[in-house]
Order: sequence, then C-alpha cells, then structure tokens
Amino acid sequence: MSERKILKHYPIFWNITGKICVVVGGGEVAARKVARLLECKAKVYVISPELVPELADMKREGLIEHISGLYEGQYPDHTIMIIGATDDEKINAAVSQDAQARDIPVNIVDDPQKCDFILPSLVERGELTIACSTGGNSPALAKQIRKELEATYGEEYSDLVNILGKLREKMEKNAGKGQIWFEKLMAEGLLDRIRKKDKVAIRQIILDVSGEEVDID
Repeated sequence: MSERKILKHYPIFWNITGKICVVVGGGEVAARKVARLLECKAKVYVISPELVPELADMKREGLIEHISGLYEGQYPDHTIMIIGATDDEKINAAVSQDAQARDIPVNIVDDPQKCDFILPSLVERGELTIACSTGGNSPALAKQIRKELEATYGEEYSDLVNILGKLREKMEKNAGKGQIWFEKLMAEGLLDRIRKKDKVAIRQIILDVSGEEVDID
C-alpha cells in the first residue's frame, strides 16, 4: 500500500461575499490585505489606533468599518476570518491566540507558525485564478513561480475563460460533449485567435465546433 500523502494546508477558494473579516493593523501591509478582502466583497473591519492614507480613504468612502484603538480582542460577532498585520509581535501573538480560542481562522502576516491558513501568491486573468504556495517556506520562490506563470498565461486567458463560461450551460446540456468541445476548440486554434483579437475567426471556430453563436465583447 502506497504511503498516504499529507498536505500541510487544505487548498480552497472561499466565497466570503458579505461575510465579516477583521484586519488588525493600520499600515501599508494591512491596506493590501484589506484591498484584497474588498475585492472579494467581504465586510471588513480594521482594528488600529491609526490608519495610513489609503485605509483612511476607504473609511471615508464607507468601504470599511474602523475600530479605533489598540487591539484588545474587540472584534464583531460572526467574524469568519482574522488577519494580523501589525509590526508588533506581542499583538500578533495575541491575535492568533484569541482567534484560535474562538475557532476563527487566522492569518498572521509573515509568521506561518501562528496561522491557520496562509495566503498564496496569485496570478489573475479575469475569472481565472492560479494560486502558488510553498507552505510558507519560501515566499521568494512563490513570487518567482508566479512571475513564470504570468509569462505563460497572458491576458488572453481572461477572454478564453469568459467564452468557455458562456458555452458551459450549452456544453452541460449536451451530455458528454463538454470535454470534446473544449478539445476541439483548442485544436482549432481558439486561443491563438483570441491572442490576435480576431473576433470573426473566434466566432467561426465556436460555431463550427459547437453549433452555437456566442457574443464576443
């Protein structure tokens, strides 16, 4: 019997739309974490006595809730995630301990030993997201791999995913044809035509393979 593989972290893409997420810290690192949470449409609370201008602007625009003051475990009920992003090791340790005591997933920036989850390096092409992680062992390697992926998967993949999304329902209604359609679309050079922004050829390839007309933005 082969040895069972053990993963250090469970890979997951988590829908946090409308959910309460807390970031402890008001600096530049915290601002980056907050910006990502807002992109995911989370309801974000920031705990910090002071805010960098970027976070202050978010507060002024009503994008975040600000709990002004030093961290004392004062986050809202129904919090689903906490990120510690201060430069104070004692505060970060308290954030981690408090969250784990309440069974709330926690991430402490640059300190994987205090984390329940870590944040991967990402390549984003529209709805396509490729995550890369070294389990916290080498952020520099994760960054290098991300750059290599960015060079391999260009912006054309955003359009490809959009087209495939429009075809998905029709593919599913034709049981067993989804994978066949995908392979034929790629074999007919769909990705290359997307790179060249040849909308006429794109429409024709899709029509020839699937019999469907798809609106190309």
